[in-house]
Amino acid sequence: MAHGLDDVETEHAAAPPGGAADRVLAMIDDVVVIVSSVALVAASFVLTYSVIVRYFLKFSTDWQDEMSVFLIVGGCSCRRQRCRRFAVTWRSRHRRFLPSRVNMIRLILVDLGSLTFCAFFAWKSWTLLHEAVDEGFHSGSTWGPPLWIPYSLMAVGMTLLSIQILLQVIHGVRHRSGIG
Repeated sequence: MAHGLDDVETEHAAAPPGGAADRVLAMIDDVVVIVSSVALVAASFVLTYSVIVRYFLKFSTDWQDEMSVFLIVGGCSCRRQRCRRFAVTWRSRHRRFLPSRVNMIRLILVDLGSLTFCAFFAWKSWTLLHEAVDEGFHSGSTWGPPLWIPYSLMAVGMTLLSIQILLQVIHGVRHRSGIG
């Protein structure tokens, strides 16, 4: 019994619909994946530096915790590709067990629920970013970096994820109705 996805299912489910918006989003995603990967590697270097300095030099680094959190939040909130792969896996496995009509309704409800949640999260992130910029909010730590940095990463990441889910919904509606 195989527990992975069939190659045919993976290719079909992971393939973008091919419209202009999908191609632009794919190009943005390529850049974001590189930047996110660099942020996660930088966070690992910051944490490694902190451990070495604290252990060998007995020197306190209070900025490193917050810096690594900013880098990890930025790297993870902008990295949508793994979320998409998880969704493809989840969607494909349930396809085998449900009748096609029930599965279609389930997919529509899941897509709309995901879109609603991500759009709300993106909207709230943009309002937090606006407040942080207008009010000049800074972190309460001794380092005190401006909070617009993590809020902007969350806002951009969730907005891109919302756009990707919206395109997935549009593609699903077109595919189910026979338009595209």
